[in-house]
Amino acid sequence: MNSSKLFAVSKTVAPIMLGTAVYAFGLLYFIIPNQLMEGGVTGITLLLNYAFSIPIFLTTLLLNLPLFLLGWKILGARQIAYTGVGIGSLSLFLWIFERMIAAGWIVPFTTEHDFILASLYAGVTLGAGLGIVFRFGGTTGGVDIVARICGRSFGWSMGQVILAIDILIIGVSLFYIPREKILYTLVAVFISSRIIDFIQEGAYAAKAFTIISDEAPKIADLIGEELERGVTLIPAIGAYSKQSKYMVYCVVSRQEIRRLSLLVKSVDPRAFIIINDVHDVQGEGFRES
Repeated sequence: MNSSKLFAVSKTVAPIMLGTAVYAFGLLYFIIPNQLMEGGVTGITLLLNYAFSIPIFLTTLLLNLPLFLLGWKILGARQIAYTGVGIGSLSLFLWIFERMIAAGWIVPFTTEHDFILASLYAGVTLGAGLGIVFRFGGTTGGVDIVARICGRSFGWSMGQVILAIDILIIGVSLFYIPREKILYTLVAVFISSRIIDFIQEGAYAAKAFTIISDEAPKIADLIGEELERGVTLIPAIGAYSKQSKYMVYCVVSRQEIRRLSLLVKSVDPRAFIIINDVHDVQGEGFRES
């Protein structure tokens, strides 16, 4: 592998490892000390830890290894490669943090009354870790591999498979964990899902303007001159008037929303403006890919 390919791979592997480190820290710092739960294979490792005190780094590796090999055979190396990175680095960081906690270098967050605080921070930490892993094309293995295999073999949706397994695992956990802890777990899961979506969609939110006006070419020129933003003119036909005209499409930052609106109205006060949320923008003037 030449240096350019090695650098390209490292730009993906390093963030995946960072994400698994954050996720492992959240499990050991917030989830386990307060006996909360998780879904998927992680939920099984937590149940084994609560019931038999088995280290979760060990069960994470042992449970994911056969699933990884099965996924490699059925899904192929291309789809599963970075999952191997996620599984290996998650097990590694779980082992590291377990050793640090045992040595007293890290004191886990525990509470007897304010479990909502623990569940909120657990959700943020786990969601941030998984969001980084998913954004760079990795996974932490487990249910994700099972869902992909079921999707390819039986046509089941990944969401349905993951939801069914999570319900089963959390249902079994009722035999070992008080019901109120399960409810706090649902809070953590919800927060985690929102954080994952936020990171997946992009922290940089922009706005897309679609402008319908008889003065579209003039508006497009002004946007280029005043805001220095790229503009696309889209041919359109009015359904009522049957007249041909142009639509203006442009993406701007949040700080430029009012400026663009005023610019359009200065040219055509009757312009029809549609503004949509844009969660991730790549290209000139925005985030480079």
